[in-house]
Amino acid sequence: MNRSGPEPKPPWERVPGAVRREVETILGSRIRRGVRVWGGYVPTATFRLFLADDRTAIFKGTNASSTEFMREILVDEERVYRELGSSLQPCAPAYYGSVRHASWHVLLLEDVGPAQVPPWTDQYARAAMRDYAAFHRSTLGREDWPDWLRRNGVKTFAIGWKQVLADTVGLDDVAALAGRRAREARSWLDEYVPTLAELGGRLLTAPAPHALLHLDTRSDNLRIQSGKRLRLFDWPYTSLGPPEFDLVAFVQSIWVEDGPHPETCVAWYAEGLAVRSEVVDASLAAVTGFFADRARQPPLPGAPRVRSIQRRQLRACLAWCAQRFGWQTPGWIEAIQP
Repeated sequence: MNRSGPEPKPPWERVPGAVRREVETILGSRIRRGVRVWGGYVPTATFRLFLADDRTAIFKGTNASSTEFMREILVDEERVYRELGSSLQPCAPAYYGSVRHASWHVLLLEDVGPAQVPPWTDQYARAAMRDYAAFHRSTLGREDWPDWLRRNGVKTFAIGWKQVLADTVGLDDVAALAGRRAREARSWLDEYVPTLAELGGRLLTAPAPHALLHLDTRSDNLRIQSGKRLRLFDWPYTSLGPPEFDLVAFVQSIWVEDGPHPETCVAWYAEGLAVRSEVVDASLAAVTGFFADRARQPPLPGAPRVRSIQRRQLRACLAWCAQRFGWQTPGWIEAIQP
């Protein structure tokens, strides 16, 4: 993994001694060194800890310099690990405990190793689909969930096109992403967005059975370990919902990174868990609307790469929509610059 990145992350030396000592108490060993872990799109203080007993662990934290959003989602993620841990296995890393000291809030997690993807090979993608289906299958139809667990996590995605259309310049903004081909883009959007908006809205009423969803599965939030075993981390958005949504959101991200085509990945997933075509359709329309709405927004402070990846994902999702629904190829998407 790269040893640097555009998001600012503090060095290990800036972690207060009191925090380090409490971490050592929880882990039961002295910390020999902490190495910054790069990746993701926000500047979380994340370190790989090398312990005196030769173990490793992951330190993931927020502090006074973190945004309110980052602090809130770390609280949410800790609750998921604490209260849903058994339901996340074997995909999630083991949770060792947490530290709170002054402005610092730290989660201590199993180190699931270095990144393997991208590049995505057929072997990696197929293994990921196998284990992703198994994860969803393990909770499909369960109803014994705590009241605090979200049931509407997909709503943010399902209303994407609605938000674009509610803005008087929304479609113009999306078309403008195509630069000199904006007029061509606007014509295509005028023809097909009403259908996409209607399809995406259906996600809100996707029928049971539902499963536990990760809701943020992409290459920087996963590892494929020896034996092609899928491990997933970063769980703050966990919700119940149709597994097809998690699937669609994941496979488009694989295609963005030059991996296998989404339909190929869907077929591999379906070998382990049946997929409902109409829910895949609704999920694809919803994910496309989400990226259309987000890609047109100003850059996010402290997260300079987010809009770029969202534009790439929008481009891939629009191409997949045209192929899946038999629509005119949106050649203008080639003009969308990351």
